[in-house]
Amino acid sequence: MKTVTAVINSKALVHNLRHIRSLAPKSKLIAVVKANAYGHGLCQVADVLSGEADAFAVSRLGEALELRGHGVSKPIVLLEGVFNDSEVRILAEKDLYTAVHDRMQLEAIEKAQVAKPVHCWVQADIGMHRLGSSDLEEIGLIKERLEKSPNVVKPVGLISHLSVADTPSEAAYNEQQQDRFFEIAEKLGFSGELSLGNSAGIYECPRSHTDWVRPGIITYGISPFEDRTGADLGLVPAMTLESSLIAIHHLKKGDKVGYGAAWTAPRDTVLGVVACGYGDGYPRTAKLGTPVWVNGRRVPTAGNVCMDMLFVDLGPDSQDRLGDRVVLWGPELPVEEIARASGTIPYELVCRVMPRVNAEYQG
Repeated sequence: MKTVTAVINSKALVHNLRHIRSLAPKSKLIAVVKANAYGHGLCQVADVLSGEADAFAVSRLGEALELRGHGVSKPIVLLEGVFNDSEVRILAEKDLYTAVHDRMQLEAIEKAQVAKPVHCWVQADIGMHRLGSSDLEEIGLIKERLEKSPNVVKPVGLISHLSVADTPSEAAYNEQQQDRFFEIAEKLGFSGELSLGNSAGIYECPRSHTDWVRPGIITYGISPFEDRTGADLGLVPAMTLESSLIAIHHLKKGDKVGYGAAWTAPRDTVLGVVACGYGDGYPRTAKLGTPVWVNGRRVPTAGNVCMDMLFVDLGPDSQDRLGDRVVLWGPELPVEEIARASGTIPYELVCRVMPRVNAEYQG
């Protein structure tokens, strides 16, 4: 009997990146594989996309080193950058690219003893207030000092992030952020490559199709928009989280189910127990009635999600059997829908699939 498994469709990953390239044909693609490739497997996804992506992006040095140790030779960008001169030496040794968002990182690069110069993008804050400076003078200072340093490949680039490309109600702020990015590039004379477009920007903001764009969640077939699924965007979900029915019970009307007796059978029915719980990454916050896919139909959850199991109301006419396949999310049941039912975003669901979950790569 199969317990909870994340089945990753390699063909879907390739399809998605090719579709993204068709949307921004003049841009090079940095496939974002941080956070274990959004739960899909860091090195496995890099292997699948090695012939499709122009570069990869991660948040932290450890992720980049794991990719290099796995044999990935394409450019790898550190979006958070490095924090001391010893890490700068690793950048040079492993031929990694880095964003530079403050003077501490600048000074670490300046004083490092490196065998060869490193590739840098100056990180500008255009409205998210996460990383980088919003002050033109400060951005210019970082750019000027980087371009004077023998430790840096010239010219340096400019990188930033759109915070509201996925939010239609903030269209004016979105335009303001793009205006600010290109104003910084022009006023400070950036002749290096520019990188702005994220997943939502690739779809909604053609102006953000700069030298490099950075598809994240859409690489995995998941929508960054609340009102659309990946399928609505021409994408194919790459992950199917599936398991099996491990117990079946015949209930009488009024029988109570699970911790806290949170669900009471409204009629005589058949209850299924699925081998998947919050210890596997399924959301404990999923409301009663969140759909689960069993034998070609949707059935509702019944009772609170347990650590290792959850309950589903299979209905009084159920013909389901022990061992039958259950889909928690996947092409049959969009993860975006499960996220809405759980009060979160699909990014969180796929990123927090737990290490004990089996992973299978197909296609």
